[in-house]
Amino acid sequence: MSDSARVLVVDDERSIRRALEINLSVRGYAVDVAATGEEALVLAARHHPDVVILDLGLPGISGREVIEGLRGWSDVPIVVLSARDAEREKVIALDAGADDYVTKPFGIDELLARVRAALRRSQAPGSADPQLVTPDFTIDFGTKRITRGGEPVHLTPTEWHLVETLVRHHGKLVGQKQLLHEVWGPEYGDETHYLRVFMGQLRRKLEPEPSRPRYFITEPGMGYRFEGPDDK
Repeated sequence: MSDSARVLVVDDERSIRRALEINLSVRGYAVDVAATGEEALVLAARHHPDVVILDLGLPGISGREVIEGLRGWSDVPIVVLSARDAEREKVIALDAGADDYVTKPFGIDELLARVRAALRRSQAPGSADPQLVTPDFTIDFGTKRITRGGEPVHLTPTEWHLVETLVRHHGKLVGQKQLLHEVWGPEYGDETHYLRVFMGQLRRKLEPEPSRPRYFITEPGMGYRFEGPDDK
């Protein structure tokens, strides 16, 4: 996986940029580094990275603005790296379109595991079933695309993997811990706010009435379930 993967590292601390560049390079990744949000957006447009490691506290435009700028045209996985450890900051970053969050100070092994997980999600193969058609949207597993009213729906890699996981367990309850394990990786299990944020995003994008979900159902305190067009 790392042989052909390109990583964009965005951090205003030179020591962190250098440490990540060295650790990623020796593991076979191609690495670009940026010290500002403006530079990050230029490099992302020029080199189209496979994953972005992004600090939130940047000079000039903020890390959140970088996320929003990237999400305007790219599905690239974004792993946020920040000293801000409050849950609200994590939710804001995830809600803006980030896929994962690592708090400084961090262990390099943990960060690399998060990078590998992000790449796996973005490169996951499609389902054996080519399509699932509902009255409100169509899921094409071969191309990993969803259309609504004939128009494409923009999903991040994590949003897509969440949809795919729930649909593969069609009609069955998927527990919170199981869903975190399957979508984010085995090192996850307690980050239930990830699920709240991403399910909210999916409902806004796919449900005819997001406040009264028809397809992506919450079982309070337990988990989530996908109900198809023939289930009700």
